Amino acid sequence: MTFNEYQNESKKTAKYPKIDGKGYLYPVLGLAGEAGEVAEKIKKVFRDKNGKISDETRIEIIKELGDVLWYLSQISLELEVPFDKVAEENLKKLASRFERNKISGNGDNR
Repeated sequence: MTFNEYQNESKKTAKYPKIDGKGYLYPVLGLAGEAGEVAEKIKKVFRDKNGKISDETRIEIIKELGDVLWYLSQISLELEVPFDKVAEENLKKLASRFERNKISGNGDNR
């Protein structure tokens, strides 16, 4: 499955309000929440399980990562950007940083 195929399928389940007329605001807020849920699951692995991820926890994290993916897809859709393009542009950016030995450091345009 490509990212665009995922985006086309995922939009079938997209039912959310526009906030102040903006369709992207709700999924942006949802992304923040779901990313927090991923972080919470990982945090609890260290707090409660000595850093060891069980099969059960891995399944729960996969579910949360799927929710993150869904919200990313919807944000991209609301901004009229094919999801494949988001992935491609990210890989180009990272490859450029790697080639220039700028993977580490700060700033968006390093």
